[in-house]
Amino acid sequence: MTTPFTKSPFWKHSLPTFAAVGLILAAAVGCGSAPAELNSSHSSTTPATKLTNSSTVIRAVGAENEYANVISQIGGPYVQVTAIMSNPNTDPHTFEASPQVANVISSAKLIVQNGLGYDTFMSKLESASQNPARTVIDVQHLLDLPDSTPNPHLWYSPSTMPVVATAIENRLSQLQPAHKAYFQANLQRFLHSLQPWNAAITALKAQYPGAPVATTEPVADDMLNAAGLKNETPWTFQADVMNGTDPSPQTVEIQKKLFTEHRVKVFLYNQQVVDPLTNSLLLLAKQNNIPVVGVYETMPPNENYQTWMLREVQDVQAALQDHKSTETMN
Repeated sequence: MTTPFTKSPFWKHSLPTFAAVGLILAAAVGCGSAPAELNSSHSSTTPATKLTNSSTVIRAVGAENEYANVISQIGGPYVQVTAIMSNPNTDPHTFEASPQVANVISSAKLIVQNGLGYDTFMSKLESASQNPARTVIDVQHLLDLPDSTPNPHLWYSPSTMPVVATAIENRLSQLQPAHKAYFQANLQRFLHSLQPWNAAITALKAQYPGAPVATTEPVADDMLNAAGLKNETPWTFQADVMNGTDPSPQTVEIQKKLFTEHRVKVFLYNQQVVDPLTNSLLLLAKQNNIPVVGVYETMPPNENYQTWMLREVQDVQAALQDHKSTETMN
């Protein structure tokens, strides 16, 4: 039985309760560095026609860059999208908002955020800068998920982004009815582009049904479930690592035995959230010839959402094949 997800990965690190906007604007990224997470751009799907006048462009925000990327794919040149969290080389669990983030949110007409406590800072900033013209798509609420949903990494589920993309198209069409046909065409193009990912998941499920794997966190759990793989890592261990809590000695020992007793075929390792414990498990997996697949919570550069998800599945498939070859040789 899984334990409800009661403390989000941002819960300990997100902004405190504020009595004034000024306190929010004083928050810093990391250790006072420039807001490297903030990334604003037009879509790479911009057609050959001239970009629209900047005064008619819809300002939009994706709390996580995977959501920002989908907004961009649907909106094309008619949106200017800012991704709040976009650096895969940093720990998203320690993100704090900057003055620039607050300013971007205050002017946005469309915001997509994950919910489930994953990006609590967004709701706080939105409350501090009321904007009646702003629409917030909270993916948790869009999918009608209860607060007790244990795994907040919703974008790894194949069923999530089609719903999100449809909601994005609907809102953009409301904001700019003259371009509704363009937004609808981009939505259909996006949905079609997800087919290789879904096909890869189906193929993985058929080729390695019920294959046992281990993880550090439940980052890709929804994708693993869709592929019919079995995550042998105790849920309590995953949740503790996700929430920055020390797992119990008992669950740590269970996790170690998955490698030393060769109970799993692949180890999925969150490359953004590392500590001495996860590093020691990475070493242990390698010492026992368990293939390792690095996964991300934040979309890596030079990717779009669908190529990123497809590559994750392909990496798992390749690792399982590698393990099978090793077993055959032995």
